[in-house]
Amino acid sequence: MLLLGAHMSIGGGVQRAIERARSIECTAMQIFVKNNMQWFARPLQRTEIRAFLEHAQRRELAAVFAHANYLINLAATNPQFHANSVRALAEELIRADQLGLPFLVLHPGAHLGAGEAAGLEKVVASLDQVFRGIPKVKTRLALETTAGQGSCLGHTFEHLAEIMVRVGEPERLCVCLDTAHVFAAGFDLTTAAGTQKMFRTFDRVIGLEHLAALHLNDSKTERGSRVDRHEHIGKGKIGLEAFRLIMRDRRFRKIPKVLETPKGKELREDVENLKVLRSFSA
Repeated sequence: MLLLGAHMSIGGGVQRAIERARSIECTAMQIFVKNNMQWFARPLQRTEIRAFLEHAQRRELAAVFAHANYLINLAATNPQFHANSVRALAEELIRADQLGLPFLVLHPGAHLGAGEAAGLEKVVASLDQVFRGIPKVKTRLALETTAGQGSCLGHTFEHLAEIMVRVGEPERLCVCLDTAHVFAAGFDLTTAAGTQKMFRTFDRVIGLEHLAALHLNDSKTERGSRVDRHEHIGKGKIGLEAFRLIMRDRRFRKIPKVLETPKGKELREDVENLKVLRSFSA
């Protein structure tokens, strides 16, 4: 089965995301497990969990995973902000686990002027703290590649590799690669050769065996801009070659691929982007 879909809203309840995804024939889906711009939320009720797990269309989605909220910064220098980040991440992992999701995508964090070395050290210590507090949670964390905007960590594969090597429980980590982010971070994805070179570098530094998901987004900004702005497939600075290669590469057949491109409530934009991507796999 082609594992392809998009990020879906959980407005009206987490189970509604399933209906939205299947309405445009997604076979993969990413969701937030709570409001993505709030620190905390009331615990999921048993009825909500059951409505998601037992939804009639749930089995039609071969891959479902979550994305952590955007407030979380495990490298935060402000003590209260850092404490909120650790607590929020633990709670979101618990929620994802209750929904039976295999992993939760997380931006590594921003060092806010402390420097990359100090930032990475704090991320590692924070992950260890989170994992110690929820030893029975099976949902893993998928560290996401970033564009490197501001002081954001994760714009080099070496950043993610260092976190994975240094963390106390590396088996609880995996990686999500975002095409727009690696392009903005400096990799050339405008050609098949450049895209292959990027994946070879990923394999050498991190290892393709750790790749759990792909965010398929074109970029509004130029290569190396370090600015994170998503665009529709083939309408941005990346073009189509990278997406054609990814959709046809047998190594990525079992890797879920989701869009995070702009869209309205009717999902027409998702339909068009998915149509382009599906055409490459034919």
